[in-house]
Amino acid sequence: MEFYPATLSSDESNELADKISAKIHANGWGFWAVELKISSQFIGFVGLNNPTYQLPVTSCTEIGWRLAKPYWGMGYATEAGQAALDFGFSQLNLSTIHAFASAANIRSIRVMHRLGMTNTEQNFEHPLIPEHHPLREHVLYKINNPGA
Repeated sequence: MEFYPATLSSDESNELADKISAKIHANGWGFWAVELKISSQFIGFVGLNNPTYQLPVTSCTEIGWRLAKPYWGMGYATEAGQAALDFGFSQLNLSTIHAFASAANIRSIRVMHRLGMTNTEQNFEHPLIPEHHPLREHVLYKINNPGA
């Protein structure tokens, strides 16, 4: 939660997990749990989502990830992100998938690059982050379906 305005409480975290689960049940896809193969330990989530708030692109599907800090820099976000992109393009037949992150979140931006995404140069003020907050400016990346 380094690049979010606040850490979630246990109740907020459980509420988020319930929302993610409900979206998966409704759509058949969403943000999926990521666990270590060796131990089945939950380390975060990666997947696809259709944001319901105003973005510079309308009606988009985003790819996103949130992993526990001890697992940053180990390639898990990139590996799971590639699987999510493959699913979005091959199973959902999406033409484009977007990603966004705080402009200060260099690690997530590097993942976007490793996934082959390109910067749209359409930075925006994230509508869910308070005005004047240092994390409000976000970058917007995209990747087009290579099979389209």
